[in-house]
Amino acid sequence: MDDTAKYLIHADITADGVVERSDVVGAIFGQTEGLLGDDLDLRDLQQSSKVGRIDVRVESEHGQSFGTVTIASSLDKVETAILAASLETIERVGPCRASVSIANIEDVRTAKRREVVDRAKELLSSSFDDDVMTSREILAEVRQSIRVEDITEYEGFPAGPNVTNTDAIIVVEGRADVLTLLRYGVKNAIAVEGTNVPDAVADLTQECTTTAFLDGDRGGDLILKELEQVGDIDYVAVAPDGKSVEDLSRDEVMSALRKKRPLDRFERDETQFAAATDGSALPAPENDETDTERPIEPSTTDSPDDGVESSAEVETGETVADTSHGSESKSDDESAVAEDDSLVAEAVESEPLDDATDLDTPDREPQTIRSHARTVIEAESETVRLLDDDYSILAEAPAAETFDAIERAESVPHAVVFDGTLSQRILDISAQRGVEQIVARDEGEFVKKPTTVRILTVDQL
Repeated sequence: MDDTAKYLIHADITADGVVERSDVVGAIFGQTEGLLGDDLDLRDLQQSSKVGRIDVRVESEHGQSFGTVTIASSLDKVETAILAASLETIERVGPCRASVSIANIEDVRTAKRREVVDRAKELLSSSFDDDVMTSREILAEVRQSIRVEDITEYEGFPAGPNVTNTDAIIVVEGRADVLTLLRYGVKNAIAVEGTNVPDAVADLTQECTTTAFLDGDRGGDLILKELEQVGDIDYVAVAPDGKSVEDLSRDEVMSALRKKRPLDRFERDETQFAAATDGSALPAPENDETDTERPIEPSTTDSPDDGVESSAEVETGETVADTSHGSESKSDDESAVAEDDSLVAEAVESEPLDDATDLDTPDREPQTIRSHARTVIEAESETVRLLDDDYSILAEAPAAETFDAIERAESVPHAVVFDGTLSQRILDISAQRGVEQIVARDEGEFVKKPTTVRILTVDQL
């Protein structure tokens, strides 16, 4: 009955003597019987479930009894009011004189309405997404999902969907580069996944017109040298100095591909980079006359429109665009891609390397990030070093206290070298403090990578 009741009648009862619950219930039925006629007889209303059970609570003190009476009613408002008023006609309870007064009539539905309103407010604040996407964002997101889903594999290596059915391919370094090109509509790229060019990619370059699209660092130079030895490269395109292909915007990608040069006319910049003494890809010190290979860079001596005809093509959707001329047409799908949808990863810039004698002199403190890595990580020291701009040691602590060491450092470290696994927690505090470089034994799982911190593992060094 309580589940279907619309109203609750609350009454207060007072008796001049000691009475019990059964006395109160008997008085209510006995003294209201026949008072309101057959239609509002309390017994009949209970039998038809229009009135619920009578709930009585009574206590006795100093020879008097006090209590409350609650009756649930599913009658309408008028009938419930009449029934409540009839209770006030009770004058005796058991052998004692008594009086009943109606405290209030509660509308059960009002309480339920309050619950509904409160719950609706909670649902409104927590269950709806306030982020309303614009039309441009909707189009860009749908196109992006199509681009990402298009990535396939060729002999186990990341590739665009058109690699197997085209006569022109673009060779890039990694999976991220393939994804970046897919975002901009270039679907004929394949990744070599490192400097060790696989046989499958080398064989593919023999069959297709091949453009090597390389990062603007020494790693790109190494890949080109191996491609020259094991494959058949027709054209070379490079990202701007210090940038990877995955960092580029759509305009930068298309500009670099338009400026590609035939392999026999491609020239390396002999002044920008020199090989470090320990085999690293770091810039050489000033006035270093080491005569070694430099990373590749687009030639600035020849105009991209010097009359050299290029047969390498960029596959973009269903259209094939010759990238040897700046006036080439782009597919409609390319033009619609928003520039701010690019996969941007912070480029890893090279740090300066001190004179090579620093690495070989046992009596001197290590003065390069690489030598610190050898001392801390390769030696399994289980320590962490905080370094300044000159790679001098600011502080040293156990590897387990890396987070606290970075957080409490009086001077902001330029670099951190520690013998352990780089976690999201350590990466976050490093970014907050302004650390520029971290070298660790290996990387853990990351939810996000701050773009202000350069991350290297000892294997990458």
